[in-house]
Amino acid sequence: MSNFTRSILITGGTSGLGLCAAAEIAKQHPEYQVMVASRKDPDNSAAAINKKLGQSNVQYMPLDLGHLENVRSFVKTWGERNFPPIAALLLNAGLQNPGSVRYTADGIESTFGVNHVGHALLFYLLQPYLADDARIVVVASGTHDPAQKTGLPDAKYTSGEELAHPSDATVNNPGRQRYATSKLCNIMWTYALQRRLARLANKKWTVAAFDPGLMPGTGLARDAGVILRFVWNRVLPSLVPLLRLLASPNTHLPEESGASLAWLALDEKERSTSGLYYEGRKPIKSSVDSYDEKNQEELWSWTVKFLAADDKELHDFEVVA
Repeated sequence: MSNFTRSILITGGTSGLGLCAAAEIAKQHPEYQVMVASRKDPDNSAAAINKKLGQSNVQYMPLDLGHLENVRSFVKTWGERNFPPIAALLLNAGLQNPGSVRYTADGIESTFGVNHVGHALLFYLLQPYLADDARIVVVASGTHDPAQKTGLPDAKYTSGEELAHPSDATVNNPGRQRYATSKLCNIMWTYALQRRLARLANKKWTVAAFDPGLMPGTGLARDAGVILRFVWNRVLPSLVPLLRLLASPNTHLPEESGASLAWLALDEKERSTSGLYYEGRKPIKSSVDSYDEKNQEELWSWTVKFLAADDKELHDFEVVA
């Protein structure tokens, strides 16, 4: 049994926003076990954070959100290792595929599959391991909101089934629209989850959605062309102050947004709020479409029915706790 009092789990925590949040949380709480979970960890991120801080509370576990059996295996391993209760679950990992449609190992459109479906299953299965006052933070994006004019095609929610298995009518939709729509789904799912958390009598679980803003230098452009990747990774990070003036004031270095994500997950006052959408550290309104309760419930219902392996899971996933 470890000496750590609580666990923090961050998906996509080996690079970019998630890595910066993990480092900030580990620094503030050396008594917490901080677990970074991602498909790969080529830079030994956990060891790098531990070395920098002179601590040993950050660990890495492999997790492939695009492979549902791997998500189940991850949670099984988590339970077997008897980790401390999860105080904060940060659903941060994200995929943006700008090209033609791709599919996960389970045959789901990959952007929707990783950004929404894999994360939903992870939450459903991890419920027994959450602390009684757990905080869930879903990393979304301002790109979900057409009113923000981010330059991405407008997000468009049709149905969970259509997004998972595009028909002939939608299979050629732009990859960047799929990304914006997946972020809309993140927020819709957050609101649907909040309604269920509000009914819990024996838990004080809260949930929030988070927009980290435009963050040049993160891995989100890893599937873009060579020139765009170079500009994104090497040029734009040094121009953040100018981008705040010319593009959006909600432009940050990953370290800045990572600190905000850590704050939203752990700040005692903010942890007590639930069902809000944050732009950095400020709660704001999300898009008009995100408040469509009928679509929220359609997405929730499709997700539960698609993921549940049997009647028990169907009940447990739907009811929550």
